[in-house]
Amino acid sequence: MSARASSGSRLRAVVAGSAGNLVEWYDWYTYSATALYFAPVFFPEGDLTAQLLRTAAVFAVGFFARPIGAWAMGRYADRSGRKAALTISVAMMCLGSLLIAATPGAAVLGAGAPAVLLLARIFQGLSLGGEYGASATYMSETAGRRYRGFWSSFHYVTLIGGQLAALCVLIVLQHVLPASAMAAWGWRIPFAIGAALAVVALWLRRNMFESQSFLGESDARVERGSVRLLIGGYPRELSTILGLTAGGSMIFYVYTTYMQKFLVNTAGFSKDGATELSAMTLVAFLLAQPVFGWLSDKAGRRAMLLLAFGGGALVTWPIMNAVALAGSMTVAFLLILCGVLLESAYTSISAVVKAELFPTHVRSLGVALPYALANALFGGTAEWVALWFKSVGSERGFYVYASLLSAVGCIVALGMRDTRDHSRILED
Repeated sequence: MSARASSGSRLRAVVAGSAGNLVEWYDWYTYSATALYFAPVFFPEGDLTAQLLRTAAVFAVGFFARPIGAWAMGRYADRSGRKAALTISVAMMCLGSLLIAATPGAAVLGAGAPAVLLLARIFQGLSLGGEYGASATYMSETAGRRYRGFWSSFHYVTLIGGQLAALCVLIVLQHVLPASAMAAWGWRIPFAIGAALAVVALWLRRNMFESQSFLGESDARVERGSVRLLIGGYPRELSTILGLTAGGSMIFYVYTTYMQKFLVNTAGFSKDGATELSAMTLVAFLLAQPVFGWLSDKAGRRAMLLLAFGGGALVTWPIMNAVALAGSMTVAFLLILCGVLLESAYTSISAVVKAELFPTHVRSLGVALPYALANALFGGTAEWVALWFKSVGSERGFYVYASLLSAVGCIVALGMRDTRDHSRILED
């Protein structure tokens, strides 16, 4: 692709980079979307909260595999190319989904069933740890300077699209299959679909072209993908990503993956109603991404970050408290919508802000590693922490916890330069 590519070229690059990203996130979120059904299969002891707590712990372990994947695949993407790393990551995700689809429950395997579930999530965590950095970098590098926020926002469009697709598959199955069949074996179907889609994505990624930024890095004296150079040369950039991701990931998982359980377990909605409500929210969330990405090209990235994190710190408590008491699908939807629209000011530019902080030779690693670390510590544990607060009778303590992390993101945004005006992505 030329240095000044046409809109058509950029669109093809976005499609090529995002198709596999959608499949990866579909596979990742299928676990959370179907957890209400398979939690009793792998963890039959205790009540629903206890079963979901154990399932959330496995979910969190998958997140802790992501920093390892980010380190390994980030180095690989900076050394061998974004395309090569993206191809490997989707193959690993396929393996993880296939394992979950085919593994018998605790009634057959006993303690071996949750062990295999854990292994599958580790595979998926390694895959996604590499996917985020490589895909965020690729899509930011192939976007032009003028509309980089807009084009790169499709990274989160496909991320949310994967989650929405997982919920839509679940909704279809809920309407086609009786509840007994869903609980017995129907929940396996989305994982089998994910494995098959990953094979398609693998084929698509083999036909991607490499980014101009990677191909244009001609300084042979610079070591590509060096952790030593990254930590020694860019400590402020790393701490910036850690702070932004801590708050951003927490609020994201509050309103997306955890909200479905919250609507059932706290607000008293049915499983079907909670799933449909979550899907409607995700549609609005998805559509908001290009809008806020475009706004960041006009108003700057920093202004969007301050809106997202400042707003999140102020409204998370009242929104969660009101949803718990809502009793109405419409009221609950409007409340959650307010939260996700504020969060969109961060998610739409999450990829580009991180990518703009680093030069080409450490960009993929620099994006992936601190993001994965913060995501493991705060995003991956969000459901577990929320359920723990509920289990000890202090659920509102979680609202405070989430609000404080959003406030941390706001403080970080206040202290950073606007990456729109100080970007290290030099190609246009």
